[in-house]
Amino acid sequence: MYRRPVDGPGIAFAAVVLAAGTGSRFSPQPGAKLLAELDGRPLLAHVLLAVREFGPAATVVVLGRGAPDIERAIEWRAELRVINHTPERGLASSLQAGIHALRALPGEFDGAFIVLGDQPRLRVEVLQALASAADIARPKGRSLLVPRYETAGPRNPVLLLRPAWGWVDGLSGDRGLGPLIASRPDAVLDVPVRGDMPDVDEPADLERLRALED
Repeated sequence: MYRRPVDGPGIAFAAVVLAAGTGSRFSPQPGAKLLAELDGRPLLAHVLLAVREFGPAATVVVLGRGAPDIERAIEWRAELRVINHTPERGLASSLQAGIHALRALPGEFDGAFIVLGDQPRLRVEVLQALASAADIARPKGRSLLVPRYETAGPRNPVLLLRPAWGWVDGLSGDRGLGPLIASRPDAVLDVPVRGDMPDVDEPADLERLRALED
């Protein structure tokens, strides 16, 4: 569990890993993208390893149509798995399923990392940078902590502090937190981090990541 003194009692973060998408641009088989291998591990396994290294107080993994195959292929630890039965409603429905699951867990969480299951180059240092920035964000009323990488591209993961959880209920579609971040600039804190965050949408994206390792 990641706990760090903040004016005394410390704070506790959770993580929501979104892994319910069909991945149709990668393969017609639901879940195939997340189980495609990079460096001998499924893409989703890379993401879970980084989250485990950070050590959140709880981790919820939202699965979709490919859940049976993913359940069998991943070596799980303490992650709670929940099913989004309507993934066709888009990424917002998975966000809502993950936050709903966290609300039902015992204990209080000060924030939740929203992590995408198709970003195998997630680095624990990015999670740590966002967590450390919570001290700056909370007094300023900033509840959306967003990494700003050195190069253009996806700006994930995002840390939602507890006041922002209710905003997720009003999201819809497949753009995830993008509309929320765009509509509430006063609630956003940009956190500079090095490098970039590649994701895997198509087979060519995975081949590029493999080429970087050669």
